[in-house]
Amino acid sequence: MPDVATQDFLQFDQIRDGIIILKNKGLRAILMVSSINFSLKSEEEQEAILYQFQNFLNSLDFSCQIIIHSKRLNFIGYLDKLKELEKNEKNDLLKIQIREYRKFIEEILSQSQIMQKSFYIVVPFTLGEVEGGVEPGPKNVGKSIGSLTEEKFQRCKTQLWQRLEFIALGLRRCGLQSISLNTIEIIELLWSFYNPKEAEKGYYPEFPAESSL
Repeated sequence: MPDVATQDFLQFDQIRDGIIILKNKGLRAILMVSSINFSLKSEEEQEAILYQFQNFLNSLDFSCQIIIHSKRLNFIGYLDKLKELEKNEKNDLLKIQIREYRKFIEEILSQSQIMQKSFYIVVPFTLGEVEGGVEPGPKNVGKSIGSLTEEKFQRCKTQLWQRLEFIALGLRRCGLQSISLNTIEIIELLWSFYNPKEAEKGYYPEFPAESSL
């Protein structure tokens, strides 16, 4: 059986300039989006948010993907800090209070999982859109879409950034803030998808500099 690398199962070829380059020459950028507590809004505010979000979706002339990423909240560093405070505290009463508080937090964590949700929007762009040719997709497998030269990549990147700005503006009208992920942040996010247990503990391997990716 021939050796198969993990990269052979991944759909992307490389990540550079905050952009995922897929094997089919498609490009993807990722926006991290803030959240709002919708249930605490008044009925009028809720209706206004829904109306603005509906207008935002209707204004899009391209597809995008919304991702909700849930993971256990990491309290290891916080508990370690409490242990350090307890160890260095000279006042016996405060030392006891810190110890009891730490045990209280540990008991809560042992009985329930406290989850953290992060929200992302994946924004696409294809080489076919700048070439005026065929877009990559299941229906067009085998059809030529050309090669992604440096000049074409820069043109695609410029138009992809314009899409990001357009989406960010539409989200602001809904009361949401957004920021585009850079190369290292995208790598960490993708790595956490494939290594959830390590990511929950706050462990991330050392990644190479962006220039070498």
